[in-house]
Amino acid sequence: MQPDTTSIQPLLALGQIHHARTRPAAHAFRHDTYFLLLPMKHGREHGLGVPRSKWGLISFADEDHGEGGPDALAWITALLRQEGIDDADGEIWLQTYPRVLGHAFKPVSFWYAHRRDGALAAVVAEVNNTFGERHCYLLHGPELAWGRDVMARKVFHVSPFCSVNGHYRFCFTRTAQRIVARVDLIDEQGLLIQTSMAGALHPITQAVVRKAFWSVPWMTLGVVFHIHLHALKLWLKRVPFFRKPAAPERFVTR
Repeated sequence: MQPDTTSIQPLLALGQIHHARTRPAAHAFRHDTYFLLLPMKHGREHGLGVPRSKWGLISFADEDHGEGGPDALAWITALLRQEGIDDADGEIWLQTYPRVLGHAFKPVSFWYAHRRDGALAAVVAEVNNTFGERHCYLLHGPELAWGRDVMARKVFHVSPFCSVNGHYRFCFTRTAQRIVARVDLIDEQGLLIQTSMAGALHPITQAVVRKAFWSVPWMTLGVVFHIHLHALKLWLKRVPFFRKPAAPERFVTR
């Protein structure tokens, strides 16, 4: 279902992240979380609802995205143009974790580039790993739409408990009240990992910011802590360990 984009304003989602591995040992978890959904073009003139490149309980910094420059919108616009996406003439929304107390770690952010009629022209999944590396998967084509599965070959190392093989299956849904991003990892044996990041959408106000912050006050440190905690649990379950390969030569995988 295509979301209603007639009312454009910065949003904050309160929800959960879910992760489940099927083999060689089952392992699953669910954690409370929150994240931003920002209309980046609209934000140029009207602001993003949170401090931008300044300290705050919850803030946004352009340099956390792309090549680390001062204008994330300019970067994503240039990337789409370089990749031949010439019909993204509508709003560009960014789903991302904020900086919390000035700190951020963003395992994945999603850029939703719309056409003028509100349909999706492209989605860019911007992935960071714990080695300080970043890679982008560009989703584009006639199969791309809200609520439909889109596949991309895995080329970027994220977890030492997964080889760089297989494909990701992406699916995004959004209504006026809720957004869900699902990413499944499928290898030659079938479904290996299911992940979802979902939340109820709220216009950004000081009250909503405070509610989000105090619901998970150490979220950034918590993300890093839980990554290492679950890695330890997988190691104890004797899940095979894969050494980190060289990063992909290209920054963007289509």
